[in-house]
Amino acid sequence: MALPVVVDGDYLKEVDKARRDLRALIANRNCAPLMLRLAWHDAGTYDARTKTGGPNGSIRNEEEFSHGANNGLKKALDFCEEVKTKVPKITYADLYQLAGVVAVEITGGPTINFVPGRKDSKISTNEGRLPDAKQGVPHLRDIFYRMGLTDKDIVALSGAHTLGRAHPERSGFDGPWTEDPLKFDNSYFVELLKEESAGLLKLPTDKALLEDPAFRRYVGLYAKDGEAFFRDYAESRKKLSELGFVPSSKASSPKDGTILLQSAVGVVVTGAVVILSYLYEIRKRAK
Repeated sequence: MALPVVVDGDYLKEVDKARRDLRALIANRNCAPLMLRLAWHDAGTYDARTKTGGPNGSIRNEEEFSHGANNGLKKALDFCEEVKTKVPKITYADLYQLAGVVAVEITGGPTINFVPGRKDSKISTNEGRLPDAKQGVPHLRDIFYRMGLTDKDIVALSGAHTLGRAHPERSGFDGPWTEDPLKFDNSYFVELLKEESAGLLKLPTDKALLEDPAFRRYVGLYAKDGEAFFRDYAESRKKLSELGFVPSSKASSPKDGTILLQSAVGVVVTGAVVILSYLYEIRKRAK
């Protein structure tokens, strides 16, 4: 069993350095889609019923990164290893999810609240827990409901296809979903609603979002309202990255910690002022 992760000041500094190093690496290698896919595939194995799988770094195990659904992700693992050598304290589980967060932010997407403290695992799940792009609505719900996610999560997370492209050697499909596969925006949904998308890719799982009324409602919303998509994506992405993970009370970024400290000081000062005012009023009345 993995030891608990101590999220202290040193660990938070390590997370902050990892974030900076990831930003530089992703910008230099133009690998945001690949890093986002790594984060998603490490987290997407979670089973809410058995409490197995999830964002625990197990995708680094050869048994798991050799799964067919993970074709091409060894390169992302190697990129992360370059960062890990500089920040050895951070867990692989945290590093992979942070890489996904940075990938979204550096390509113009929403800021995603990242809470560190995930434990690493050497135990890999059996193959078959990730979505099959050739399947339809029932399959999507089976996969995402197993994780404990909702219809809104399914559609919002699907919007990450705005980044990257499909590769035939990985998925059997070829081509990008949007005109600019290195820009995170709501264009995936805009293109999805077009009858013809100038040769842009539409997988069976993409088309399924239009076939189901509950899914299509969110597709329409996100196509019209990019801010709504960003808000819901950030919420769903955070949820995905924390499946099976219970953050410690100390798990926050250095910036958040500073804010919490300032807030605490403010509360103490305010309380002192109230007490002194109260004592002053009592003395005043006694005279």
